[in-house]
Amino acid sequence: MKIAIILSGCGNRDGSELQESLSLMLAIDRRGWQYQCFAPEGMFEVVPHVDIEDPEDAEEGALVDTEQRDIFVESARIARGDIKSLDEYSPADYDCLALPGGMGAARNLSTFAFDGPRMEVIDSVADAILETYRAKKPVVAMCIAPMVLAKVLGRYGVELTLGASDNQAALAAQQLGAKPQECGPTDVCVDTEHKVITTPAYMAATRISEIFAGAENMVARLEEMLKNA
Repeated sequence: MKIAIILSGCGNRDGSELQESLSLMLAIDRRGWQYQCFAPEGMFEVVPHVDIEDPEDAEEGALVDTEQRDIFVESARIARGDIKSLDEYSPADYDCLALPGGMGAARNLSTFAFDGPRMEVIDSVADAILETYRAKKPVVAMCIAPMVLAKVLGRYGVELTLGASDNQAALAAQQLGAKPQECGPTDVCVDTEHKVITTPAYMAATRISEIFAGAENMVARLEEMLKNA
């Protein structure tokens, strides 16, 4: 099996969450599967990860710095340089598309951090998700990344989780047509009909061990889905 992973930068407040990304990669690798990292190209505004007067501001999308970095270049740090432009992605070459969480999903892959349910998803990400869905291949996502799926696939009534079923993200996903399900830190929401699998990660978790357990459970359910395809 070969899994395509879309990264959104490097760091939980303005890119891909490292613990989630690495837990996902490890769960894939432990099965003897391969993965290939992808990222869109483009600049994003940096949110520092230290010396923030109100850390909640960063989580809500408030800018606290004027520095800009490249999404692709920053994502390459997580992938140890083995990364491809998202424009090169084709679902024909992979068995599944995966999106780890981190605020980059809400800031760089989409505008959810700024626009809420009026969000947009950048074209290359939306195309990758929609093409994978139309190819009847699974899409999996962690943490806040299911919001991106809600925007692209909400019209189909996909079931997904963002942790609690009544938090701000879940309510926005519902407005977009998705069906949010409440899940605990290591639980997994499986939409068999639409081949979408999600886990809350740091939308509910507080420990790195919970992050890995959630990623492992998600990939285990993916394995079942692929075997039954």
